[in-house]
Amino acid sequence: MLRELSVQNLALIEDARVELQPGFCAWTGETGAGKSLLLGGLGLLLGERGSADLVRAGAEELRVTGLFEIARPELRAAVEQILGESLSDDNLILARKWSRAGRSVAYVNDRPVAVATLRSLGDVLVDIHGQRESHSLLQPAYQLQLLDAFGNLQEPRARYLHQVEKVRELRRRRAELAEKRQQRQRELALLQFEREELDQANLQPGEAAELNRERERLIHAQALQTFMAEGTNRLYDEEGSVVERLGKLAREAQHWSGLDPKLADLTRRLEQLLPELQDLAETFRDLGEHFEADPARQDEVEHRLQLIRRLEKKYGRTADELIAYRATLEEQEARLRRQEHDLAGIEQELAAAYAELREFALELSKQRSKVAKKLAAETQTHLADLGMPDARLEAALEVVPLGDDPAGGEIPSFGIDQLELMLTANRGEPARPLRKVASGGELSRTMLALKSVLAAHDPAGTLIFDEIDANVGGRLGDVLGEKLAALGKTHQVICVTHLPQVASYARHQWTIRKQTRGKRTTTNIALLSAEAERVEELASMLRGAARSDTTRQEAAAMLATSRLTILLLVRLRQILFERTHLVGDE
Repeated sequence: MLRELSVQNLALIEDARVELQPGFCAWTGETGAGKSLLLGGLGLLLGERGSADLVRAGAEELRVTGLFEIARPELRAAVEQILGESLSDDNLILARKWSRAGRSVAYVNDRPVAVATLRSLGDVLVDIHGQRESHSLLQPAYQLQLLDAFGNLQEPRARYLHQVEKVRELRRRRAELAEKRQQRQRELALLQFEREELDQANLQPGEAAELNRERERLIHAQALQTFMAEGTNRLYDEEGSVVERLGKLAREAQHWSGLDPKLADLTRRLEQLLPELQDLAETFRDLGEHFEADPARQDEVEHRLQLIRRLEKKYGRTADELIAYRATLEEQEARLRRQEHDLAGIEQELAAAYAELREFALELSKQRSKVAKKLAAETQTHLADLGMPDARLEAALEVVPLGDDPAGGEIPSFGIDQLELMLTANRGEPARPLRKVASGGELSRTMLALKSVLAAHDPAGTLIFDEIDANVGGRLGDVLGEKLAALGKTHQVICVTHLPQVASYARHQWTIRKQTRGKRTTTNIALLSAEAERVEELASMLRGAARSDTTRQEAAAMLATSRLTILLLVRLRQILFERTHLVGDE
């Protein structure tokens, strides 16, 4: 509910602040005193358009601030969803500033927000009726929400909404997989080509290094043969070879070994070297035969190395890294094929979910059709009470079936029904959509009738009625007052009224007046807290400046009668409630 409204520098309003109360609140005052300005300030606070022309002359900025109490859990949840964060307590402060330069800024709990956020919050916090505002009750989605609440259709509605989210998520996943299908096919083709190319290459660990060594050997085969032959000759074959000279040296050492034991040891060591040198010579001879030139093998090695270098350059990996990369290709290919399989599976799942969605939509539509007739009938009873005996209200439901393509077509967020409230205000007139009704008074009274029926199901905490008593006489004013007082039991109701009969049913009453100070005119609003103040205001509404003691007595009687009526209505409601529960228990 709206706890406090503060308006500064809005046209005639210099500084007006009002602390509001629960229940039915009446704003009264002379025509032109500024009642509509206060509501206009509230409209700005709730995201309506404004302009720099609204800034009071001589001021640089207009400001509107509202303190809302968010006590109802469902309302708090809606507010937190809009804000995208949790509230620390039950208080919500909205603020709007408009500079003479035309700059508008908005705040929620002192944090800057977009004006659209204020508008979204206004849709759930306050419902304004009158003067052609954009009423939430005129919005088709809101009408369907209230229709479902009125008919206790929360369960089939929840089933439908849950299925909508499921189908949309499946559509999203399918679209994502389908969008990447061509890329996936290209990747698969590339993986298959790479796998076949690398398999054909049949790279082996360490192969490139070994081939490079073999290539060098083949290139230098002739030089190596020459070196090995010379080595064999120098060690063994030629005259004066190392073996020959070592043998001669060993024989001479043998000749002298008898003279000294150390010479004998030296002789043995020399003799032990001879077999090793002879073996080295044989090794030189064998390797000389091994390093034979082989042009065919050299050409084969060169081609193999060229292939490896080409693959390394193409893939940006070494040969050994290519072997490891080849081992990953099967997993990559399997992953892509699983995605193809997933797409086929999601299409099947989507088809099944979509079929279930259609069933839920048809069931919800069927139940809504029954509830809509009951809503129209109950509202029509209230319209008769409100001075519209010839009015006819019809809740016209048009079914727009879902398409046949599970993957395409719009999915309505609230069901396949399009609800249009059609009103025939007077006998002989054609029925017109409620949102196109021209008369503000007729629209407001129709809204009041609907609100009276839907009171227990309307999530908005504050209801505002302006011009609801247009072209209404005193007798009907009592009926309006009774219904507004009844609404005040479940909502905060703020009604701008010129009828004392309506105002007398208010739980709280404020008067709005213009005052002149010096050369400036200002608008002020004041709570009538004392009994005498309310009586005086009601008498003024009855007779104006011509009011007398008789008028005041009449006003006092009117106030007493309305209070008695409210008490009787409350008691009657209690009796009906008790009887209903007794029947239920039996």
